Amino acid sequence: FHQAQHDADLRHRMRLDYAMRQALASNRLRLKYQPQVDLISGEVVGAEALIRWRDPELGEVSPGEFIPVAEETGFIVAIGDWVLSQAAGQCARWRARGLMLPVSINVSALQFRRPDFVDRVAAVLAEHRLPGPVLELELTESILVHDVDEVLERLSRLAALGVRLAVDDFGTGYSSLAYLKRFPIDRLKIDRSFVKGLPSDDSDAAIVRAIIQLARALGLNAIAEGVETVSQHSFLAQAGCDAYQGFLY
Repeated sequence: FHQAQHDADLRHRMRLDYAMRQALASNRLRLKYQPQVDLISGEVVGAEALIRWRDPELGEVSPGEFIPVAEETGFIVAIGDWVLSQAAGQCARWRARGLMLPVSINVSALQFRRPDFVDRVAAVLAEHRLPGPVLELELTESILVHDVDEVLERLSRLAALGVRLAVDDFGTGYSSLAYLKRFPIDRLKIDRSFVKGLPSDDSDAAIVRAIIQLARALGLNAIAEGVETVSQHSFLAQAGCDAYQGFLY
């Protein structure tokens, strides 16, 4: 059966894929850095690199629109490598000005599974003369639950470099507690979907408290994403969360 909408969607994805490749080659992609803030002291303790793209024809293209296309075509590997290099360069420039601020970047499953991924991270750190702990890699749960032995070996090599490791959007994926025990994880990121209903939604409040308590029991840090209100901030501080990021700051 012919479906006109399917054809239109396919054409849009093809157009987006072509424009995305042109954007990377023409330096139209850029990074913005969202501060990560200590909940108690209010001090900025890190920054997450967030990719942005303004196209001369398509306008401002949301990451929610082009990242899935990049994942589907495999171009996410090239984008991820660009993000790693750019974020490391920015971190080095900050350090040269006396700002010792760690940077977090998101790593896709395709990028993480490449045989040369750890070597690439090591090369970028060496190129910019950065110590490992200034870089944090944010990994989704889906990355961690497949080929566990291989993942453990790769994470162990990254940890040996001093690189910090965080589980992104914790609680929205497989949420296997086994990998938290086995893998050298440093931090859990509480997804914005749980933060949004705080403090009035009882289910969200219970889930967030449980994640914070789990992190504490395992000796991990917890950071909340998408914090937009003072009441959300107050709840997280009282619950013992370590840090937050979002439009409130």
